[in-house]
Amino acid sequence: MTKLSIVIPVYNERDTLHILISKVEAVDYAKEIILVDDYSTDGTRDVLKKYEDKDNFQVLYHDRNKGKGAALRTGFSKAQGDIIIIQDADLEYDPVDYEILLAPILDGRADVVFGSRFQGGTHRVLFFWHYLGNKFLTTLSNMFTNLNLTDMETGYKVFTKQVNDTLTFKCNRFGFEPEFTAKVAKNKFRVYEVPISYSGRDYSEGKKITWKDGFAAIWYICKFRFKN
Repeated sequence: MTKLSIVIPVYNERDTLHILISKVEAVDYAKEIILVDDYSTDGTRDVLKKYEDKDNFQVLYHDRNKGKGAALRTGFSKAQGDIIIIQDADLEYDPVDYEILLAPILDGRADVVFGSRFQGGTHRVLFFWHYLGNKFLTTLSNMFTNLNLTDMETGYKVFTKQVNDTLTFKCNRFGFEPEFTAKVAKNKFRVYEVPISYSGRDYSEGKKITWKDGFAAIWYICKFRFKN
């Protein structure tokens, strides 16, 4: 039976974490849930303690805030499943989409699947300039990787154990997204993209990515075009 490793980077998600974990637990697949706390300061760690001794859970803690990419590296290093799913903890992405995300891998077509927010799935209407920024970054990434993705920056990236064993990541923050994409392309893994639903947050609801991360992404897109 195929086993999933669901890696959840967590940073100050006290109000959403329990709900998200309940949604992940409800998905009908054999799975382990790997929670990586990136030095939360809002009481999130008190929520996480409830899962430390629970079957099929691993709860890991950073001793300082290192960034989403660093939290993902920590989680990937502990993953034992056949397929790894990146799952944000903020309820923007819904685990009900796992079936569509997993299908291209389970039927042997893909090694990596990107869940696209821009392929027609139900989504919350939010920031126009964020949308344009995402499209610009995806287009720039596509120019360097020769992929034709619609959503390079998506939080839903799903990949096989072989991909996890092959690739090594270095970015600590949101630069992980272009780094992952560039390295997947360089290694010629088979990539699919599927539509997902998306319930985006605004900044009053705790959204963390900023324009500074967008400029950093441009740098990383260019950097990983030429470096491993």
